[in-house]
Amino acid sequence: MQLIQTDYLQGTIVVPPDKSIAHRSIMFGAIADGKTTINNFLRAQDCLSTLHALQTLGVPIYDNGRTITITGVGFNGLKAVNEPINVGNSGTTMRLLLGILAGSSFETTLLGDTSLNKRPMERVMLPLKKMGAVLKGINHSEFPPITVTGQSKLKPIEYHMPVASAQVKSAILFAALQTEGETKIIEKEISRNHTEEMITQFGGKIHTNGKTITICGPQQLKGQEVKIPGDISSAAFFLVAGVIVADSEITLKNVGLNPTRTGIIDVMKKMGATIQFEAIEQVNQSATLIVKTSHLKAVTIEGALIPRLIDELPIIALLATQAEGTTVIKDAQELKVKETNRIDATAQELQKMGAKIKATSDGLIIEGKTALHSANVASHGDHRIGMMLQIAALVSKGNVELDNPEAIAISYPDFFQDIKHLVKRK
Repeated sequence: MQLIQTDYLQGTIVVPPDKSIAHRSIMFGAIADGKTTINNFLRAQDCLSTLHALQTLGVPIYDNGRTITITGVGFNGLKAVNEPINVGNSGTTMRLLLGILAGSSFETTLLGDTSLNKRPMERVMLPLKKMGAVLKGINHSEFPPITVTGQSKLKPIEYHMPVASAQVKSAILFAALQTEGETKIIEKEISRNHTEEMITQFGGKIHTNGKTITICGPQQLKGQEVKIPGDISSAAFFLVAGVIVADSEITLKNVGLNPTRTGIIDVMKKMGATIQFEAIEQVNQSATLIVKTSHLKAVTIEGALIPRLIDELPIIALLATQAEGTTVIKDAQELKVKETNRIDATAQELQKMGAKIKATSDGLIIEGKTALHSANVASHGDHRIGMMLQIAALVSKGNVELDNPEAIAISYPDFFQDIKHLVKRK
């Protein structure tokens, strides 16, 4: 498909609901007792994979198009299924469900699409095995399909995380909620904390002290009302578009500002971006953001900052192509095991457009400021690579053709409509 181009961007959009919170809201509603209602749910392919998986496991979930209503069954109310559960492209669904199913009384097989079945699961399987669950990948490997044989008496563990991963941490926490005794997780770096926050929201108890998380089980959760804020990972594409497209100003409503997710804002401010905050909601951790065309300078992005912007690194790499100087991204090995190897894919596709960008073993080196030109590019079946390339096309001097734009629907079904809404001609 030929990507959209523009003279400048102007207007207001409402950011799609947060993907991470949408996944977890379904899961917590399912394992809690009583009714949970979810407002502003993200009806994108990945989140619907979670919804359908829990329905398959016997959880009553009703969607009237506005509100999701879940009649929670508790951990013990989940039902065995005879067929494998297909979770599509959603690594979050697979990894977190492994933690939920670790304490079940039955065997379940989870499989994904071609892309997900190539993503390693050992980092989740290892701690769950230490807790007593039996997990096997295809041909005894670490790759899906994964069969989990739950154990009703899991063992508490103390686990030092080898990587900063909210998905691994969340899988352990779901298992720990079913485990007799105290489980302790020591993070390598602090990662997004939506699971910890939702344990508290659903009436559970968890203690966090710096990088150490302590939880005692078993615990019984209670159904809640959940209002999902906008996804900063989706907003990131428009934050960057607003500062790199000339003569532009974009207003983004309802952007979630959980501190474990706002690394991109910190980086953009350090680079010199103009970002204003309005209508700040402390309880819902959200605000309206206004971004304007800005003169940018290069930065180094590393260490503890990486888990706070891991999903935003492809669009940050594009941002760096429009900044003066050399931007260095390191300590980001985690990008290699996303929907695709995002380090290599980001470098390959932006190079096609004339960017001076080089992949390293743990990140990227980008020289700016660079004029981008026409090219035929590919999403690699990865929604974030596809969206990044559409934003790149907005500053390109020629037409850009994108292969497999359909991948974008995984997290942002209305992405192209929102782009068209902001496009203006002189």
